[in-house]
Amino acid sequence: MPEEFFENEDTAHMFQLVHMIQRSAMMHMGMIQDSEGRHHFNLGETKAAIDTLTMLKNKTKGNLSAKEETMLKGIVSELQLQFVKAPSRQRSYEEATANAEAVRETFQDPKTGPAEIIIDEEE
Repeated sequence: MPEEFFENEDTAHMFQLVHMIQRSAMMHMGMIQDSEGRHHFNLGETKAAIDTLTMLKNKTKGNLSAKEETMLKGIVSELQLQFVKAPSRQRSYEEATANAEAVRETFQDPKTGPAEIIIDEEE
């Protein structure tokens, strides 16, 4: 994060910390991949990250500039909103993964892979 955006070096360091915690929360909600390209869903870790950022927001209240307070509040609010959506995101991801696996199996070994039975209603 460029220091020119922030008022001083301490603020830049604080928001680097906020960014690390934010990325952790996003990764554990399956919003971003880890360094190996995998998706994770661990809502306990996500809740801990959001709780930590909420605590930081509460403890720094009155000590931040209006811009800093707005940024931190926005980050926490967005993570809370995404936390509510995370279970449906996880279900969608798991369904897509299962469908992709079924297609892979079908093309890998058509004789034993899953197949749909099509019935002609005119018969």
